[in-house]
Amino acid sequence: MQLITCQETQHADAMLAIFNEAIVHSTALYDYRPRTRASMTTWFAAKASGSFPVIGLQTDAGELAGFASYGTFCAWPAYRYTVEHSLYLHQAYRGRGLGQQLLQALISAAGQQGGHVLVGGIDSTNQASIRLHERAGFRHIGTLNHVAYKFGRWLDLAFYQLILPTPAEPEETEAPLPPIVVR
Repeated sequence: MQLITCQETQHADAMLAIFNEAIVHSTALYDYRPRTRASMTTWFAAKASGSFPVIGLQTDAGELAGFASYGTFCAWPAYRYTVEHSLYLHQAYRGRGLGQQLLQALISAAGQQGGHVLVGGIDSTNQASIRLHERAGFRHIGTLNHVAYKFGRWLDLAFYQLILPTPAEPEETEAPLPPIVVR
């Protein structure tokens, strides 16, 4: 397995399949309908405009085992150093410790960009994701009860955060974080 920077032309279809499996079969995403290929173009454009990384984990055979990214937490300038992340694994690769590799790559990227806080919104029943985040040092900071409705039930959204020692010299600016490239 190797970490890669995902590109729309090469990876969007595999990422879309991972997204859609999660939408249809889990509460990892609070969407009702599978996403379209066109939505991936918009998704990649948003990541590029914010200089946000899209990190993939690729098998030796070239298959995308999973991916992770982060983006804007809140759209106000003072939130510049806080990002909300997401991480998804292909169903065939879950339970193998690969989520930890992707999460560590995200943490590293955020630190290199001068980010200060990573926030993850996790369905409160997703114990695998909660354990993954807790092992990486994330702390539970609160739960919003009954904020979503899917599969005939109300869902609770738990928030986890990790505070990084960066940036060394924060500024009150509207400039985005500098770009990061995963090699």
